[in-house]
Amino acid sequence: MSSIYDKTDPALLKVAIVGASGYSGEELCALLDRHPSAEVRAVFSRQYAGKSLGEVMPRFTGLKIAELLFTEADPANVAECDAGVVFLALPHGVAAEYATTALRAGKVVIDLSADFRLRDPEVYADYYGGEHPASDLLKQAIYAIPELSREAIKSSPLIACAGCYPTSIQLPLIPLLKAGLLDPRGIVASSASGVSGAGKKAAVDYLYAECNENMRAYGLPRHRHLSEIEQQLSHAAGENVAITFIPHLAPMNRGIHSTIVATPAVGKSAADLKAALLAAYAGEPFVRIREQPPETKHVIGTNFCDIALYEEPRSGRVVILSVIDNLVKGAAGQAVQCFNIRAGLPETEGLI
Repeated sequence: MSSIYDKTDPALLKVAIVGASGYSGEELCALLDRHPSAEVRAVFSRQYAGKSLGEVMPRFTGLKIAELLFTEADPANVAECDAGVVFLALPHGVAAEYATTALRAGKVVIDLSADFRLRDPEVYADYYGGEHPASDLLKQAIYAIPELSREAIKSSPLIACAGCYPTSIQLPLIPLLKAGLLDPRGIVASSASGVSGAGKKAAVDYLYAECNENMRAYGLPRHRHLSEIEQQLSHAAGENVAITFIPHLAPMNRGIHSTIVATPAVGKSAADLKAALLAAYAGEPFVRIREQPPETKHVIGTNFCDIALYEEPRSGRVVILSVIDNLVKGAAGQAVQCFNIRAGLPETEGLI
């Protein structure tokens, strides 16, 4: 397996974070600063260039990473930095340019944006409202949820981390669809996300007075994440899968709770589905199959996904509950998990 170890010290890897001042970028800084085998060599930001990380984010005061100065976020600067791995915590449409130059410089790119998640550039244009900025790179990008694409991650130069909503939905559904245990028709996923899922931006919809003690659906009828959810579920099922996806903004800072309603395949029971989930995730360090309904407060600040499955005898359907921290398992933690796999490190390093 190819590796990206620093040749002067095999136990240390040099990494850079572009977009380090956003919520996901800040979480990456925290995880990588305490990672025993990673060294954060550079952080990039247009807004805070020249300022120290500790000055911009006082939570890091007193830590080694606080002394790092933000470098101007320019693709050329990123390509020239001495990190072997570049994390992109940028909006869609922006990440592609940085990925292109970093890949040309021989770096491994771990992208948290949506730029390389979709295989078809026409689907990207449909859902994201513009031509794909680097469609020539799509064939080499690996769509990454570690539990579902571990082997491909090990050698990929371009790792496209799954979105937060899609992670919470795919982890429970893909093993069941692959095994033919679930009817791919009529799946409904109703998900609620904390406000940090919208990113760090000033907008009326995300003001405290608008979000506090309030819950609302948004992005209907086609939230952007629906594109990658259906792409991956269809691949797992071996046929086209169209689901109903209803995202909500919940009055909490972070966390995602997904409630999924589906029908077992003919002749299959809820017990069969639960047994399949237990088997699929036996030994997985970050997926826990629960007996009680999982709660977001039990996964906040962690890389865990908690899943529970219940039979609904009256309708013949099953209800599947799934919770993650949108900034960890849904973003930065998943990226670090991919980093560990790509580097040949223990998968849990820096995450437990």
